[in-house]
Amino acid sequence: MHVLDTGAGQNHELTLVCVHGNPTWSYLWRNFLAQAPSNIRVIALDHLGMGYSERLDSERVLDQRVDDLTRLIRALKITTPIMSLAHDWGGPISLGWVENEIASADHKITGVILLNTAVHQPTEFKNPAVIRLARARGLLAPITEYTQGFVFGTRVLSGSKMSRDVAAGFRAPYRTRELRKAIHGFVADIPFEVNHVSRATLDQIALNLNLLSQTPVLMCWGPNDPVFSDIYLRDLKSRIPHAEVHRYEGASHLVSEDAPGLVSDVFSWIESPRGPHVDSPNEIDNSLVDFGAQMMEQAIIRPNVVGLTAMNEHRSVTWRELHSQTEFSMRYLSEKGVTAGDRVAFLVPPGPLLIPLIYATWNLGAAVVLADSGLGLRGMFRALRGAHIDHVVGVPRAWPLMRSLQIPGARISTKELGKAGERGKANVVVDGTSKHEFPSKDLGAVVFTSGSTGPAKGVQYSRGHIARTVAALQSQYSIESHDVIIAAFAPWAVFGPALGIASVLPNMNPGKPSSLTYRALNESVVRAGGTLLWASPAALTNVIDTVPEHENADWSGIRLILSAGAPVPKSLLKRLAELIPSASIRTPYGMTEALPLSEISLAEILSSDEDHGVLVGRGLPGVDIKIAPWSDPDHLTTDPEVMGEIVVRAPHMKNSYNNLAFTERTSSQFLGWHRTGDVGHLDAGGSLWIEGRKSHVITTQMGVVTPVPVEQRVESLDFVRQAACVGVGPKEASAVVIVYIESDQGRELSQLRREDRVREVAGAPIAAILRVRSLPTDIRHNAKLNREEISRWANKKLAGSA
Repeated sequence: MHVLDTGAGQNHELTLVCVHGNPTWSYLWRNFLAQAPSNIRVIALDHLGMGYSERLDSERVLDQRVDDLTRLIRALKITTPIMSLAHDWGGPISLGWVENEIASADHKITGVILLNTAVHQPTEFKNPAVIRLARARGLLAPITEYTQGFVFGTRVLSGSKMSRDVAAGFRAPYRTRELRKAIHGFVADIPFEVNHVSRATLDQIALNLNLLSQTPVLMCWGPNDPVFSDIYLRDLKSRIPHAEVHRYEGASHLVSEDAPGLVSDVFSWIESPRGPHVDSPNEIDNSLVDFGAQMMEQAIIRPNVVGLTAMNEHRSVTWRELHSQTEFSMRYLSEKGVTAGDRVAFLVPPGPLLIPLIYATWNLGAAVVLADSGLGLRGMFRALRGAHIDHVVGVPRAWPLMRSLQIPGARISTKELGKAGERGKANVVVDGTSKHEFPSKDLGAVVFTSGSTGPAKGVQYSRGHIARTVAALQSQYSIESHDVIIAAFAPWAVFGPALGIASVLPNMNPGKPSSLTYRALNESVVRAGGTLLWASPAALTNVIDTVPEHENADWSGIRLILSAGAPVPKSLLKRLAELIPSASIRTPYGMTEALPLSEISLAEILSSDEDHGVLVGRGLPGVDIKIAPWSDPDHLTTDPEVMGEIVVRAPHMKNSYNNLAFTERTSSQFLGWHRTGDVGHLDAGGSLWIEGRKSHVITTQMGVVTPVPVEQRVESLDFVRQAACVGVGPKEASAVVIVYIESDQGRELSQLRREDRVREVAGAPIAAILRVRSLPTDIRHNAKLNREEISRWANKKLAGSA
């Protein structure tokens, strides 16, 4: 056998054994060999007949290859603890060897790492099309042995643009038919058939995975793999529930080629692997949670009072009807196979159909998966695929997306649900006796970040965390049963029944917050009696921009306005206060991972003179806020005027990210805390100021520049409607560029004078100033600037290529 070995040394504390699949060879592990820390020995083998190992006269099958690996490890006389790293068909081979080792009394196995592999074919899904084609009658030998077809597939199976040199490296040992015979043998040895010679061996390997129950396991996955898709990851995770999983969005079969950070991620995991029984540090509540209790109470106390209004559907639903629809939906979902612990995704617009479905799912003990339309069609597909949902419920127009998802459970159309509902709801009785209590630590929801700084991340909330979020909102804003929330950001309508208050969905496009108009909001206030308003800055801006001339509506019923999702400009808050003087205006700070965390009133904002960011106030009761200094990011401080990443701790904070082990490790570097990815500082009074996203901080030759303070100063000029501060050029020595949208004012100034004024107020060295008609923002809030896209455009513009 041909083996690449960094060599046995006295300083080695661990040996990493790398096992390739088909049709690769030890070249697959070249970056692991090159980047190995000095205390880790890396061994990468070529299977017999593969790579530069000896060619054999006969084909080898799975149990023989497990034996080959076992004999090789014994021959190498490894004295250190061992971890295995395997890909593709190397997965079952390495697992067979590992299981045999663990079954012995004095094994050295301390960890297992798997990349896009499988040990079992789930019966509800077909075998991979690529392999079915290669195994088709008359095609196996021509594709795998007679020609380089299967070998050339290596490049095709890379999600990145593999260079010619790298592709040539993968093909190097397989130039002739004689050198490719084992490739043929490997494909032939895939046990599709029940009576296949390797079927019993593979089944035993799958069965013996319980032997890894005390062994740390990591799975790194390329979700775009046409061979080992997410269905195989799900199967492996079900067999090794304690395994840590990281899906590299955009990566394919050769995940180690497609994900540049994978090698360093794996070595960081090797340094501190996590074994089984690692729970969320802030999920210590063992109580039971019943999300439907408030809805049922309202259905008894106020049965004929409206609990939900959808203005775009011209429809109102009473508390009794809301409860009846929920109870019926619960029975219907149960009949379709939804049970406690399942994940149920919804492709249903916010409204009288979706909200009962969500509470029905919770009442069954299942978890809700919500990927809103603000992610876009491709983003929704990626999000739902990565969430490993069991069932999906959708409106008829969502059927193509529903069919594209590989799920083990039911695909439920709201059309058939509606037909059944016409017959079934009449039998629902509200008697106040039904309880739907489930443990606080059970998964309650998977929701997604906006995707404004990369692929949307799935955020997992336990039932307890959701309950504590509801409690935080109720306590902080003194919410009572007579309140009515106007949810201009639709997901917040979901909290209405849990809070015991009515919800109103304004007549707007829920996927486009900036579509909220003055007239639509006025309708929600007047007809539905709204007292609370939750809206993004983009929604409020359009409301003010669409106020008819000489209009003087009475909105005195609105007592509280909450605006979040992006920094809220002072100018917007001032105009809002003039429009609705009776309302208390608050701008809570938070994110998908935890909200609310802090808040501040309009009066406090207007009384602050600083232009060092967006003031978002002090932490709410039970919330701690600290700073990881930019110059010393591994420590936390509450010292004033220290800029760095904002780190928070709250009882209603997320459990973890979904299938993003390394993102979660970074986020929870400080145990029990969450690194937000936002940068800012605390002032002398303990209030928090936001200065931008960590990924948007600009490193110049003169120091670090955070974007938001610069943008605020530039936007204070009357001829600037909106501004973006971005970096161009080398990452560690960038130049600062201002890209702005012109307002209708200040036209008397020359362009040169305007640029002078921008430089005068910016407070940072400005290399260039560019005017545009619009700036790209996130889809969900229509408010967060996409500074990465703006920076790429500015780079091209200044280089003369845009």
